[in-house]
Order: sequence, then C-alpha cells, then structure tokens
Amino acid sequence: LSRSYASKEEAYKAIRKALETLEDPYTRFLVPEQFQALTNQTVGELSGVGIRMEIEKQTETPLIIEPIENSPAFKAGLQAGDRILAVDSKSTKGLSLEDASELIRGKVGSSVTLRIARPGQGIFEIELTRAQIEIPSVRYSVKQEGNLRVGYISLNEFSSHAAEQMQRAISNLNQQKVNAYVLDLRGNPGGLLFSSIEIARMWMQEGEIVSTIDRIGGKQAYSANRTALTQLPLAILVDGNSASASEILTGALKDNKRATVIGSRTFGKAAVQSVHSLSDGSGLTVTVSRYYLPSGEDISLKGIVPDIRQELTLEQRQQLSSQPGWRGTSKDPQYGKAIAVLKSTTASEPGNLSQPINSGRVW
Repeated sequence: LSRSYASKEEAYKAIRKALETLEDPYTRFLVPEQFQALTNQTVGELSGVGIRMEIEKQTETPLIIEPIENSPAFKAGLQAGDRILAVDSKSTKGLSLEDASELIRGKVGSSVTLRIARPGQGIFEIELTRAQIEIPSVRYSVKQEGNLRVGYISLNEFSSHAAEQMQRAISNLNQQKVNAYVLDLRGNPGGLLFSSIEIARMWMQEGEIVSTIDRIGGKQAYSANRTALTQLPLAILVDGNSASASEILTGALKDNKRATVIGSRTFGKAAVQSVHSLSDGSGLTVTVSRYYLPSGEDISLKGIVPDIRQELTLEQRQQLSSQPGWRGTSKDPQYGKAIAVLKSTTASEPGNLSQPINSGRVW
C-alpha cells in the first residue's frame, strides 16, 4: 500500500485486496458514498427525501415500504407499494438497495425527480426537494387484543437516536396502561453496541446483557443497572435478518428469561466493528472484538433459535413485505403467535400485570 497509484479507484482496489487477506467479511473498505450512508444510518439522520424502501425481487426495482412522516416524500403523497422506476432519468432496474439510495440522497435543498409506478394509477414523475431528515428508529402503538392491551414497538435499527426514542415509546405506552409488550426486531440489521445495551436496560432490572472479548483477550461485561422502565410480559419477534445489535438485545432478554422470543432463527453476527474515516471521505470498518451472550454462547453463523419457532411461508413473507401495514396485525402470523403467548402468560401469571417500574429516565 506504500506505492503511488494513478487513480483513487486503483488505490481503493489495492486496499480491498489487502483487507481480503484478513478473511473477515466485516472488516471492509467503504468508498465515500458508502461511508456516508453508514454514517447516516448510525447517526440516524440523512439528507434525502425520506423513504424506506427495499428491492422487489420480481421487478428488480426499489419498492417504497413507507414514507417517513413529515418528510418531502410524505408531503408529496408517495405511498407504500409505489415502485421507483428511475431517479433523475436513470433506471433503477437491477440496482442494489445501496446504489439506489445513493442516487436519491443529496445536498439539502437540491432537487431530485422520481419516476413512480403506482398500482392502479400507472406511471408518473414527481420532483422532490431534499431535506435533512431524522430517521425514526422506533414506532409504537397500542393494540387492543381482546382483554389484553398490548404496547407494540417496532425497532428497525440501533442508531444514536434509538435509545431515547425507545425510552419515549415505553414511557408513553406505560401511561396508556398497557399490560403487555411486543418488541418487533424483524429485519433489524443492528447498529451501535451501546444503543443495544441502553435499550436492554430499559427492559431488564438485573442480569448480564453481553460480554465482549477483544483481539488481545481483554474482556468487558455489561449488565443491567436496576433502571428498567417496565417488568410487564414481553414477546420479541425476530427473523433471519435480525442481526448484530438485534441479537445482543434478543439474547440478553432471552437468556435472562425476561422475554419470550418468537419467529425464525436470527442472522448470526457476533462481531463488533470500529469505524474509521479517511481523508478523502472514504472509511474502514474494522472488527475489534467478538461478543457473547449471557449464557456464554457464541452465535457466529448460527444465530439465536427462538423459544417458539414460527416460520413464515414465502407467500406470507411477500405479503408482509408488500403490505407493511399488515405487520403487527391479525394478518401477521408471527405477531398473532406473540399475542397468543402473552395471553397465556398473563392468564397463568396474574402477578405480571403489575404497574410499570417508576424509575424515570435511564440516563
């Protein structure tokens, strides 16, 4: 790497080749656009139009899962189920989610034109002005399920804002007198280690959360600190895309018997990375330690097996993907299983319906 290179692309290629010798898929080089996207994800803010999307397998184009509330996309009337065919006349067909996102993001105040296909309304174009957007990591609502009043919380990533958003969600739901919780971590790829620890402390009154061991054998253990916001019955939903920080939180609550885990086996990422920026805007993620569940288990490549396996068929996965509003409803089989478990728990252990702990803020 000490030699001179004719172009940045040549230098980037050499860096990637050098990192490959480490045989660690999580130690990687990021070009400036990729590094900025990672920064946006962990900070929980970005400059763009405010949409959550995924790549629809059948059409190989971005599908809008939902517009972020009060974002330019939300105000312009973009909807879940809209497909993005082009960005500023550039086709999105075959692009990765990362590449499509890079096309849509840009400087605050700049404009971008999206070509949209909407079921039943055909194809149209819409021009949006990019803005600075705080990405909500947490969404929550009260679900009345028969005699059970459930606080449903969806956490989609462990950003720097996630812990304060989770604290606000639990506090608000406590005030609405829920008597059980469902925490949805499906599709959550992870994020910041300390965000997962802070959130675990909101649910756990005592017990170990996670331990890490660095490259020279140094061990660090993290535990609950008697600042839990609730001890009400809790079910956690996970799937094969629940990874990293999601698995730390799930493993802590499962091993301490604080929650019942429902769904399918999680991803299996037990490595912790540090992030380093380089002078040209590119960056590196470097594995610095591995983490272990309270039981001492290393979940690398094998993930966490739920307490109750509730697999979705391909058709069910496609339906929940194309109809995100079905998540956390009677049309969501895994959520339905969680409700059945919570009803059984609250019926057999009435003491669990105690009032939430009045411990104030976690910090």
